[in-house]
Amino acid sequence: MRDRPRSRVRLNFDHLAGFRQEARDWLAANVPERRAPPDGPASRAFALDWVARCHAGGWSGLGWPEAYGGRDLSPAHLAVWYEEYVRARAPSVLDPTFVALNHAGPTLIALGTEAQKRDHLRPILEGRVLWCQGFSEPGSGSDLASLTTRGEIVGDDIVVTGQKIWSSFADIAEFQELLIRTEPGSTRHKGLTWVICDMSLPGITVRPIRNMAGASHFAEVFYDQVRIPLSNVVGQPGDGWRVAMATLGFERKTAAIGTQMELSVKVEDLIAMAAAAPGSATADRLADLRAEAAGLRAMTYRTLFRDPATPFDGSLMRLTFAELAQRVHGAAMDILGPEALAQSHWTHDYLEAYSETIAGGTAEIQRNIIAERILGLPRE
Repeated sequence: MRDRPRSRVRLNFDHLAGFRQEARDWLAANVPERRAPPDGPASRAFALDWVARCHAGGWSGLGWPEAYGGRDLSPAHLAVWYEEYVRARAPSVLDPTFVALNHAGPTLIALGTEAQKRDHLRPILEGRVLWCQGFSEPGSGSDLASLTTRGEIVGDDIVVTGQKIWSSFADIAEFQELLIRTEPGSTRHKGLTWVICDMSLPGITVRPIRNMAGASHFAEVFYDQVRIPLSNVVGQPGDGWRVAMATLGFERKTAAIGTQMELSVKVEDLIAMAAAAPGSATADRLADLRAEAAGLRAMTYRTLFRDPATPFDGSLMRLTFAELAQRVHGAAMDILGPEALAQSHWTHDYLEAYSETIAGGTAEIQRNIIAERILGLPRE
């Protein structure tokens, strides 16, 4: 087994008591009373309004540089904010603004040009635009390096032809983080380019996909000779794999803090629901879920504050979260029984949870990453 540097993290947020109270007070006064619509223009309007409200209150982009509209606060501040956020039952962070705030924005901060940062970061934080992701393709989902959507460099443009799938919120987004193959004859990780795609460009067709929960926030996207300016390339042409790995690193680590903490709140809600019909089997099951949620939360903090961090820690959290989310929502269905049909949000979330072990890299892929990159086991 490969030797790994170890660090001991001792967390104490007492020095942030004032910040915590400020966050708690603001959330109490501003969290919307109604649940977010599941998809379409209504979900777009709700999500952008909420981000705009957060920005106006100083709660958008807490870790982003001040130069681009953020507050440049520490990871500890971010952890406290999400603790209060989920405790207040604020709108899920997995809303139409997720890609912009947690993928595109951090990627541009890390690797974008000054012009790209100037043009895109403030509109994201101020709730004026949405982004979607154009990575997966039919036959190139978990094996992202096999993608075939091509981009031909013609003068000052890249002409894109191909198809993407499972592009969340593509039907309501202004921009897309698009990964394409720009070097003819290249294979696997070489010859890829990460580019900012304006979704209003001629030649783009978006077809929403309805999932079994009844929502259509996924979509297919088709590109027919779409001309994208070379100035929209993030990094360099042919360097897209490195940029994409940075994007996925944000997705599987800091971007997921809120969703992971939400599970703890849901477990407590389940315990309250089951209180009217206690039983040893249910009690044992809920106790296990509470312990697993606490373990996930500890793992979240370990990854957030670990020094040195590794690019593969996110796979540990992603796998743990995905499988725990399915167990939590499965328990909800068993506790509610036939009443689940009347509890629309629990039923919706239960059906949505089936995608967790597929989206963002399947559970099998995450296990391979953990085995090979963290434990040092032979490649599959």
